[in-house]
Amino acid sequence: MLTLKHLSLAALATLTLSACSSPDTHPAQVQNDPDQEEWMELFNGKDLDNWIIKIAGYPVGENALNTFSVQDGKIVVSYDEYDELNERWGHIFYKAPFSHYRIDVEYRFVGEQVAGAPEWAIRNNGIMYHAQSPYDMELHQGYPACMEVQLLGGNGTDDRHTSNLVTPGTHAVYEGELRTDHIIESTSKTYHGDQWVNAEVEVHGNELAIHRVNGEEVIRYSGMQLDDGTLLHDGYIALQAESAPIEFRSVRLLNLKGCMDESATNYKSYFIANDTEACEY
Repeated sequence: MLTLKHLSLAALATLTLSACSSPDTHPAQVQNDPDQEEWMELFNGKDLDNWIIKIAGYPVGENALNTFSVQDGKIVVSYDEYDELNERWGHIFYKAPFSHYRIDVEYRFVGEQVAGAPEWAIRNNGIMYHAQSPYDMELHQGYPACMEVQLLGGNGTDDRHTSNLVTPGTHAVYEGELRTDHIIESTSKTYHGDQWVNAEVEVHGNELAIHRVNGEEVIRYSGMQLDDGTLLHDGYIALQAESAPIEFRSVRLLNLKGCMDESATNYKSYFIANDTEACEY
């Protein structure tokens, strides 16, 4: 006959076995690797969620003539429904601003320029950064005030550097001099045809910007500012539609601003700007 003591021990054994065999309801937290880069996919490959369209002459959010779409996992800029450009310069903005980061974009030019566009805009688009909000743009405003990483495709004959610096409504300090001219050319190679090209921009607030093409640095500068001298420390990121059909198959970002307290669970060794409010313990 089982005694009360025996029953208690048996019950305890049953409970222990049950606890060991049941699923863990409190899984161990994944250990943070402070050196592991955590890239954000700004484009999910499926739709334009988290992106804001602004085309000159149309209100924010209106995708006039289906200028921007997603096809086969790519953001596509198309002018198939246009009769002519009519100065309808377009941009698609990511929903949130950033200050310190690396943005990595894969792009290629495809097809022919839309009718009525200027010759200088042939195979010419851009990555805009430190840009004003699309909600602050005027209805017919062609370009946001921003720093532009000019993306140029080869015309099959001439040298055309890509990832140049263009400054709509802005200036920058290049080689120690405040430059007020509109374009500063990079040292990149020319990429003819419809080949894919990787463009990366590393931005340190107002202190430094570096353009890289297929992994090679092609220009660096600092002192990003508006025409009136207001320093640009952060802003929105946008992809440009400037009359040239283009595809973007990857748009990702590595945030360089975050918790720099080494005791935090989300500390990263590559952060260069501290955000104490982001710390997790």
